[in-house]
Amino acid sequence: MTYLAKVGELSLKGSNIEEFKNRLASNARRLLKSANAKVSGNAGRLYIDCDDEGAARFALEHLIGITGWAKTAVVEKNIDSINLAVYEEAVRAKEKGAKSFKVEARRQDKDFPFTSYEICCRAADRASREGILAVDVHSPDVRIYVEVRDRCFVFSDAEKGRRGLPVGSSGKGLLLLSGGIDSPVAGYRMMRRGMKIDCAYFHSYPYTSEEAQKKVETLAASLGNYGLDTYLNIVPFTDVQMRIKEKAPQAWTTLMLRVCMMKTANLIAERTHADCIITGESLGQVASQTIANLNVTEHFAALPLLRPLVGLDKEEIIDTAKEIGTYETSILPYEDCCVLFSPKHPVLRASTEEAEAIYASLDADALIQEAFEKREIKRFSV
Repeated sequence: MTYLAKVGELSLKGSNIEEFKNRLASNARRLLKSANAKVSGNAGRLYIDCDDEGAARFALEHLIGITGWAKTAVVEKNIDSINLAVYEEAVRAKEKGAKSFKVEARRQDKDFPFTSYEICCRAADRASREGILAVDVHSPDVRIYVEVRDRCFVFSDAEKGRRGLPVGSSGKGLLLLSGGIDSPVAGYRMMRRGMKIDCAYFHSYPYTSEEAQKKVETLAASLGNYGLDTYLNIVPFTDVQMRIKEKAPQAWTTLMLRVCMMKTANLIAERTHADCIITGESLGQVASQTIANLNVTEHFAALPLLRPLVGLDKEEIIDTAKEIGTYETSILPYEDCCVLFSPKHPVLRASTEEAEAIYASLDADALIQEAFEKREIKRFSV
């Protein structure tokens, strides 16, 4: 079986386009490593020859960098073979309830004796003449595509791809992964910009349960399917959190927790050679995410702090979570450490100067270093 995928925005790249294409093909091979598959590319297309339909579908559904894909018939490069293949596609479409069709053709091989328009006309002949489907060039029920390249492909029912840039083409980030809805979506959105990600999770046992950790591990595994793999750093944060509860003003406990997480993230990012830190924060969504408070957490970051959800509302974030398969896990009723220690009236307009003073009063550097050194690392592969 052969599958054809349409390359996305990387086709607009300049002199380094081959690097992006090679990365995309390499990523496809990694997603198909358990299957006997051949991956090749040419002129804005990626071709996968694979006898395992389930493996091929999984790979193409998770491959970032393609705009669409389809299972395709590969036929001889002559108009009779194309006409027959289009007819067979039309029969299958009619069985699914279609009543009209349109043929769209692309002739990349200029030695082929018919133009794209002529291919469309001739390829639709039998299906139309035998009354399988009516021709409708404006709003057809099904579009049947013919592409004449080094081989000839005929297909319909193209599936939407993930779009974006191939994972690994835009550096590496450290995602602060909680058990909520937002942070997995933030990681996914950065992967779509070509970023490879590792994750950090802050666990406060016994105040957060083992089930809460398993929930985050499941989310990391889901992200690993799109990012080819990921490492989850599980940081024991109970002592740090208790120090905050003991010494920080109550209104500042959530924000100080964010600050201490950022200080720990700096250490992990340095160790893992990350280029940036990623969070799932969205402006104004909760009290710790006012513009003043976001400025405070960013003040303590040693690397660029990326917030891919900053301008999205909750419904947009939820829609993406459902699309990538993390939503049902994220809504499981196991609370993370941020929720359990939230003050009733949190500070809304923090200043960096006051934050610096309160953080210094915690005397938490040694605890943060200890938490970093005691972290557990788990790998989640495709």
